[in-house]
Amino acid sequence: MSVTLLSPDDLQPHTPYHHVAVATGSRHIHVSGQIARLGDGTPVAPGDLTGQVAQVLRNTGRALAGVDASFHDVVRLTFYVTGWTPEQIGPFMAGIESVAEELDLPRPLPPASLIGVAHLFEPDVLVELEATAVAA
Repeated sequence: MSVTLLSPDDLQPHTPYHHVAVATGSRHIHVSGQIARLGDGTPVAPGDLTGQVAQVLRNTGRALAGVDASFHDVVRLTFYVTGWTPEQIGPFMAGIESVAEELDLPRPLPPASLIGVAHLFEPDVLVELEATAVAA
């Protein structure tokens, strides 16, 4: 395996992600921001953060599979969420949990950031996900 995920003892405990990823592969994979759209552009889960989080993870998984990689090769996830408030953490995490088994997501996740933004490029887009992976 080309990625080792870990959380040193002196960092914040009980996070749903690891604090550090160490990668030794030779292919650097950068997945552009994925949104909740089907392959034909049809919006998925309008107004539903949980549903959109699930779909962006599915789309990211498809992008990774397209280059013979998986979430186990991911060293960084960056989520952008419109109008973020701390009360949204429940629906956000529910979206992750709803596809965790389907996508074989590592648990805890690789290092991740959740960044609140005023808006994304279209009004119905609630979340966008970028991923960085390293594979052999």
